[in-house]
This record gives sequence, structure tokens and C-alpha cells, in this order.
Amino acid sequence: MPWKKRKQAILKSLPSGVDDEAAKQILNEIVVQGDVVHWSDIAGLEPAKKALREVVVYPFLRPDLFMGLREPATGMLLFGPPGTGKTMLARAVATESRSTFFSISASSLTSKYLGESEKLVRALFSLAKMLAPSIIFVDEIDSILSQRSGSGEHEATRRIKTEFLIQWSDLQRAAAGREDKDEKDGRRGDASRVLVLAATNLPWAIDEAARRRFVRRQYIPLPETETRAVQLRTLLGQQKHSLAEADIQKLVELTDGFSGSDITALAKDAAMGPLRSLGDALLMTKMDEIRGMELSDFVSSLVTIRPSVSKSGLKEYEDWAREYGERGG
Repeated sequence: MPWKKRKQAILKSLPSGVDDEAAKQILNEIVVQGDVVHWSDIAGLEPAKKALREVVVYPFLRPDLFMGLREPATGMLLFGPPGTGKTMLARAVATESRSTFFSISASSLTSKYLGESEKLVRALFSLAKMLAPSIIFVDEIDSILSQRSGSGEHEATRRIKTEFLIQWSDLQRAAAGREDKDEKDGRRGDASRVLVLAATNLPWAIDEAARRRFVRRQYIPLPETETRAVQLRTLLGQQKHSLAEADIQKLVELTDGFSGSDITALAKDAAMGPLRSLGDALLMTKMDEIRGMELSDFVSSLVTIRPSVSKSGLKEYEDWAREYGERGG
């Protein structure tokens, strides 16, 4: 069914208590046909991919196998330094599990009108159940579910957090011990899977009640040596270059402490090297006459492109992961 017709059908059959305008607004946040990302597009992070398969992909595709003690979690947190691939992992999960993907940010759930934000949260969870299996992906979750303080916190902000936590708890109660039967193949299991998948760079800022609901807390660290090598080879595969395997290994050593996005930024800057060396002559130079990328271009770019995560900042993530999370890379 085309998405427009399906959307109209959904709006006509909304559950009682769900605001029409709030539902329309939430439906506009659904990523129906966005970037299709597969596991193979993400270098490394094998433990994180394995955990996401267990928590999301397999239960969504085979609900009959995941009942009772194998009932999947309704919340998973991806945390770690900026630029390590958390959002990309979420997109890959949506693609691989063939689920409806709600991409939500703090601005999606806030309104200047009193009580509107709570309606949006209620509509979000109701629609997620209707369009199940679905993933509610909340990027920078700390901006929505930060720790509730006694003073200095706006009443509206507190109400959004409370409503989000209540709706999330209802989701867990609805999933527990429920069985549906598919008449086509006789499989049993709950097909109405809804997962709250969140990403954050500040896991210690999340409210304790929210942290408890994230049964799986996956640490996405900076890329390891082999992952950096794979990423560099992938990036260079799209460009004319003269780098040998020894040059790539040298680059892997030079990029220690770089995040995935830092390495991409470095490669983009280095790709400008052949053009920079031409100066104004590039305006009259043919495409096939421009030289390929060299190791010297990367070395020059390393002067301006530096790691975005400090050693002290990295220690904070490691400490939090040791106490509350599980390593994902």
C-alpha cells in the first residue's frame, strides 16, 4: 500500500485518547525510505552488531522464538564518544529488521502549548504499536531524559520525561507474556515488537529511571586498529590514489585516537591535496591529468585535522561502561 494511503488509513483508525494533530505530526517523523544502511556498510563494531541482532533483528523477524525468558528488551542504549557510528548502527538495525523507523529528537516532542508535548509522546508510542514491528530511535536521549532535579527544572520538561517513562513502562507490560498466532504459518509469538533505541554522548546525564529501562547499554568505542584500516581502504576505494598497503598501515598508526567521523574528515581533506597542489591551474586541468592521492596528502592534512575526543574524555566513557554498560567494539 502506498505510504499516503496507509497514513490516511492509520489516522482514521487511531486508538481512543490519541490526538489527531499529534498523530499527524509524529507520522511526519517516520523515516519510511531514508538511507538504506546494511551491516556491511559499518566497519568493525562486531560485538555491537551481534547485540543488536539479538535484541532487535532476530526477535522482529522471528517473534515465535522470543517468548517467556527470551522476551526481548524494550530498551537499548548506544553510548560512546561522538562520531563512532551510533546513529549509523540504528539505521542499519531498521534496514535489517524491516521495521518502521521513528527518528525522534527533542524538538519533535516539544511544543509551546501546555499539554501538547505529552499528547505527542502518547501519540508516538500508540503509533509505534500500530505500525509494529517498529523502532523508536531517539538521538541525543540526554536532551529528553536528563536527570530530574528538584530545583531549576522547568515543569513542562519534567512532564515530558514523566509521560515518556509512563508510556515506555506500558510498552513493557503489554509485551510481557503476550502471544499472538499467525494463521498463515502457525507460528506463535508477539508480532507487536516495539523497541526504544537511543544514542547519547553523555550517558551519565541520563535519568536513573530511564537508565533502568535500558536493559542493554552498549558502549561504542573509538575504532580499533583493524577497523581504522578497513575504513581507510573503503574511503580510498572511491578515489584515485597511489597508497600501498604499507602506507595504509602507517596511516593507521598516525590516526590512533581518531573517531570514525574524524577519519572521514581527514580523508576528505587529504582528497583536496591533489587540487591544492595545482593552485589556479586546476581551472584548466583535465580530470584525468590530476594526480591521485598520496601519503603526503594525509600527512599534510593531519596538521589541521585532529582527534575530536580527548584522552580524559575517553576515560569517562570507559569508567561508565565498566560500571553500567557492555563493550561494543
